[in-house]
Amino acid sequence: MSDQGRSRRAPAGDERRRDADRSRESLLDAALVEFGEHGYAGARISAIARRAGVNQQLISYYFGGKEGLYRALTARWREMSGGLNRAEAPLSEVVAAFTHVGAAQRHWVRLLLWQALEGDGEEEGSAEYRRAMVEDLRHRQSAGELAADLDPAFLQLALFGAAIAPTLLSGFAEDFTGLPAASPEFVERYREQLRRIVAHLAAELP
Repeated sequence: MSDQGRSRRAPAGDERRRDADRSRESLLDAALVEFGEHGYAGARISAIARRAGVNQQLISYYFGGKEGLYRALTARWREMSGGLNRAEAPLSEVVAAFTHVGAAQRHWVRLLLWQALEGDGEEEGSAEYRRAMVEDLRHRQSAGELAADLDPAFLQLALFGAAIAPTLLSGFAEDFTGLPAASPEFVERYREQLRRIVAHLAAELP
């Protein structure tokens, strides 16, 4: 076989891999919306495939079904949140980053709320993952970033609630501030205020 024949087939294989990658990403994006709107139990794989514009059978092919798709989505969140929760970054910047994700990608917040309210799609390791977030605060406290009289477990709960509050309580947010919770001005001002609040957590109480 000529070199010319081999060179014609190689791009086809690359293109198939690119198509597969695009299909997987499209399914994950569509799954985020569907699971965020309806929860794990209420989500339909037919609706996810329709949103993604692909054949429904690809969900089984790439992910092994609805449960595998949800696990892949959870892994995507953990990878993304791990990139936000950088040990070298000040806690105020970490909280601000999570707030930005919650405001810009609200289906992530809705997905987490479904998990919290109904236990939808909870998988093995979820509790350990959340406890690791508390341990991160303990390390920051040991390094002097947080006041010694704060309980990291309760603080983690409060910070998590603060990060998702604009999505969870969007109407209240607008009433309190006079700004639509989805507006860029609100998001930036809220992030800045959270930075200031978290920075004060290292101060000694009177």
